[in-house]
Amino acid sequence: MNVSAAGTLDVNGLDYTILAIYFAVVVAIGLLARRAIATSEDFFLSGRSLPAWVTGLAFISANLGALEILGNAANGAQYGFAAVHFYWVGAIPAMVFLGLFMMPFYYGNKVHSVPEYLRRRFNAPTHFFNALTFAVAQVLIAGVNLYALALVVKSLLGWPLWLAIIVSAGLVLVYITLGGLSGAIYTEVLQFFVILAGLIPIVVIGLHQVGGFGGLVDRVHDRTLLDTWQQSGVGHWKNPLGDWLGLVLGEGFVLSFGYWTTNFAEVQRALSAKDMSAARRTPLIGAFPKIFFPLLTIVPGMIALVTIPHFGGEGGLDYNDAIPALMGRLLPNGVLGIALTGLLAAFMAGMAANASGFNTVFTYDIWKPYVARDRSDRYYLNVGRIATVVGILISVGTAFIASGYGNIMNYIQLLFSFFNSPLFATFVLGLFWKRTTPWAGFWGLVAGTAAAAAMHFAAFHIGYFYPGGHLDPTHATINAQMANFYGAIVAFVVDVMVTVAVTAVTRPKPDRELAGLVWRLPSEGGLVEAREPRRHWWESEPLLGSGALGIALVLSIIVLFVK
Repeated sequence: MNVSAAGTLDVNGLDYTILAIYFAVVVAIGLLARRAIATSEDFFLSGRSLPAWVTGLAFISANLGALEILGNAANGAQYGFAAVHFYWVGAIPAMVFLGLFMMPFYYGNKVHSVPEYLRRRFNAPTHFFNALTFAVAQVLIAGVNLYALALVVKSLLGWPLWLAIIVSAGLVLVYITLGGLSGAIYTEVLQFFVILAGLIPIVVIGLHQVGGFGGLVDRVHDRTLLDTWQQSGVGHWKNPLGDWLGLVLGEGFVLSFGYWTTNFAEVQRALSAKDMSAARRTPLIGAFPKIFFPLLTIVPGMIALVTIPHFGGEGGLDYNDAIPALMGRLLPNGVLGIALTGLLAAFMAGMAANASGFNTVFTYDIWKPYVARDRSDRYYLNVGRIATVVGILISVGTAFIASGYGNIMNYIQLLFSFFNSPLFATFVLGLFWKRTTPWAGFWGLVAGTAAAAAMHFAAFHIGYFYPGGHLDPTHATINAQMANFYGAIVAFVVDVMVTVAVTAVTRPKPDRELAGLVWRLPSEGGLVEAREPRRHWWESEPLLGSGALGIALVLSIIVLFVK
């Protein structure tokens, strides 16, 4: 067991050498990428020059932060096999939809950001409101990644949490300000493989210790943790994630599609692709490794649950500690160094994605149009770098908010219900219903965001969100994820209702102003991909998308019968 008497990880010179080599490579990538930065578009969007395999791996690596690893390992421990829904229902369909249907609108219109699309489709108030809420969301989510990174540093060195948070922020700041998005993306490709090298040994050794997959299933005392869709009936749910309505509509539709199709921290990677086909294939390529990540996150969470005494309970470790705790218990030196490097890489990748998304939206969608117009390109490049520093400094404060949650995925999904769910409703209506008016987009967003906040606080006083319908005055037993799912549904429905109502009494834009921004209303010149060279059959976007959906469906059916 590689845990010292003081409770820190017992690392040796070999482990530190592996860490040092990794960080030296990261800094070198940032320095090399910096040489290629001549314009603000180079800094923010890599000059739109990257191949699909690079942007595809970066796309999924940017998602491999605290949200993916600590969050879904915590979900595995708290909710069991039902947590696979965050992947096969709550990710893959939305990633396919993004690649096949949404990227032509983003990439074809050469937008720098998601809020910029809203400005063109609706109006400046809608654009500003979304840019502002997105910026707030990014520093809050960056705080989650920073907190996770600090947990690893704390486990490594035994530092107090506040010091680990500050030092961790400095690590990310160094390479994201050096190389801009190109530096982040090329580093994320490296991080993808380092993360795999760090997580795979935990799974292999952990499963061996519990007697394989069958042994893990046998050692789970609460058999409801083996359910996926079972016992999810509306009105009398016993499934760890609540009823099927919340799972399908809340997680599978609103939260999932809202995150993957409107979260610029992810979309930005696809916008950096060299052409339309590469941009569309970016999320489709990323979907294939995403399918198999439950094995690397949810399974370790369940291993921690059955092997660590009092895990997730009173007097035990938090659910967030599943991966770091297993590293110290299972991995020998050398392998421990690789795993530590993988975790640090993951959390830096996630935070870098938040930082690059924040600096782009702040510069292009807040500062440039509303504060300082018509300045030089160099001026906006410098603003972007300053915004990066400011965003990371703010995230130091938001990291302490994240530290108050025993399962950071509960907190993350809460943030998504606030910021992504109403945005998705506005986006869908604006994209597929050309009658949607500019002010309807604005008031729909405002109403949906307010509804999400109201539902969050109301859920604590509704017995249906507690096991057995028994209201707990302390709120300790509330099904937090189920409440988040319904919060997302309410935000979406209220946004749609208000948007439709305001549309009925306000004037829409003429068709000429909506060309290229609304489904079946193309811009002049047709689609960009029509002018691109013919692709190989295996590069077919529909083939990639249907393949990912098919694999996810088969795995969902297999897990359904595990008991």
